[in-house]
Amino acid sequence: MAKATIKSNKGALITIEGTESEVSSILTMLERSATAGHAKAAIGKEQATKKDQKKRAAASDLVVDLKEEGFFEKPRGLGDISKALEEKGYLYPLTTLSGVVLGLVQRRLLGRKKVDGKWVYGK
Repeated sequence: MAKATIKSNKGALITIEGTESEVSSILTMLERSATAGHAKAAIGKEQATKKDQKKRAAASDLVVDLKEEGFFEKPRGLGDISKALEEKGYLYPLTTLSGVVLGLVQRRLLGRKKVDGKWVYGK
């Protein structure tokens, strides 16, 4: 009879007894599962870093950045805001920006007033 003793990652000692082929097949299965576990852990870490890299700035953060750069020194419409963001490489439809800018107005980060029937935004 063949006999094998294995020490686990957590320190437990495992003794396997059986025929040579039985012990061999059990050791092979354990090695495969250990290798698969390490591979899954490595893949999980890689995917986590990719997710972190894919995060992009929220539209409201981009509009606040425009404010900090002095973009709203004079009143601006949604079209102006959209064009300014597009120049920076961010494409947002006006329907998205209207809600974003309204939220900033409600949080008092931007002001708005109606000029010639259109809402304009500024300080």
